[in-house]
Amino acid sequence: MQYLPNIIFALILIAGVGFFVKNIRKLIRNINLGKDVDRSDNKAARWKNMAKIALGQYKMVRRPVSGILHVAVYLGFIIINIEVLEIIIDGLFGTHRVFQPILGAAFYGFLIGTFEVLAAIVFIAVVVFWIRRNVIRIKRFWNKEMTGWPKNDGNIILYFEMVLMSLFIVMNASDIAFQEAGIGNPISQFVYPLLSGFSPETLHLIEQSAWWIHIVGILAFLNYLYYSKHLHILLAFPNTFYAKLKPKGELDNLEAVTKEVQLMMDPNADPYAAPAEGTESDVPEKFGASDVTDLNWVQLMNAYTCTECGRCTSACPANLTGKELSPRAIMMKTRDRMEEVGANIDANGGTFKDDGKQLLNDYISPEELWACTSCNACVEECPVNIDPLSIIIDMRRYLVMEESAAPQELNMMMTNIENNGAPWQYNQMDRLNWKDEE
Repeated sequence: MQYLPNIIFALILIAGVGFFVKNIRKLIRNINLGKDVDRSDNKAARWKNMAKIALGQYKMVRRPVSGILHVAVYLGFIIINIEVLEIIIDGLFGTHRVFQPILGAAFYGFLIGTFEVLAAIVFIAVVVFWIRRNVIRIKRFWNKEMTGWPKNDGNIILYFEMVLMSLFIVMNASDIAFQEAGIGNPISQFVYPLLSGFSPETLHLIEQSAWWIHIVGILAFLNYLYYSKHLHILLAFPNTFYAKLKPKGELDNLEAVTKEVQLMMDPNADPYAAPAEGTESDVPEKFGASDVTDLNWVQLMNAYTCTECGRCTSACPANLTGKELSPRAIMMKTRDRMEEVGANIDANGGTFKDDGKQLLNDYISPEELWACTSCNACVEECPVNIDPLSIIIDMRRYLVMEESAAPQELNMMMTNIENNGAPWQYNQMDRLNWKDEE
């Protein structure tokens, strides 16, 4: 019975970490449903982007209030959780504050004191976030796509952080020996008097309860990430590393279209020749994207990385003028479809069974796609370099080249370019008439 708490702790730790690893493997599987794309070029620029944007929060602080608060929560939460290492060792081996004799009372007190101050800052910042979201009701948190789970998810994570920070302070405040030492308790010393009426046995019970709930809460938070927009805590780093480095206005050429053009311009090519049976060319490649498997893996990672902060949508000129488009919704719908495809694969023994649905029309409407002005405001605003425009462009390519479903105005322009060499509807011979006008 002496080692029963240690055994229980080990089982909880194994279950928590094991479930997290299982979900991360599923996440990687789903991202790899996308087409391959090479983003291994210019590693120096990529490392710089990751350090500047994901680690340094460069784009977050463009909006100072939310940016500075986010930096406080980000740094505080990460640094405070260094203490989880001590908690794990104590839980597995039955020790108590195992690092205190190793690091020395003064340095250990400095570390825990720093953690307490950060915990208080995080708590205050999270309360401000909650007020901004639920009392001030900032508009971008209340768009039509932010209902149901997306709306609740934002609050749940705030409650998680409030509780975890409070438990850390209570755990220290109820540790009699730690409080009597008077080192490392700049915040918990003010909570300790509130507990002074309890017996030492009760205080020990409070400390142990706070300790257990704190570590179980951290493991629960870790596993909650997969189901939450806060997956960006993990994915912001690879997402910024693999983000496109080309100028924002430069669109990629479709390899499938390039192959077709090369075939048309090759005088020795036989366009009617049958492809070798069983080869990849046996199945014609789709132009553009109609489902998540037509997108590349970076675009799918973008969808999982989306923080749902709404900065993209709040800067989108189409959305601001009442159009259907919301770049945030594009990413959320892509992620939802990806999860649906992943669940289909899990339910069918590792293979996808056609469900008669796709990203286009079932999730994202042509009206949303054609509302986009291709201005890149959403890409510029995103704090973790997500690129909703690339998904919009690929889906519009599918509509034009596979379904001939472009808007009438665009069809007229393309017809004029084909026939007249210009977007305007007049003969090529008349194109320079303007120079004769007085």
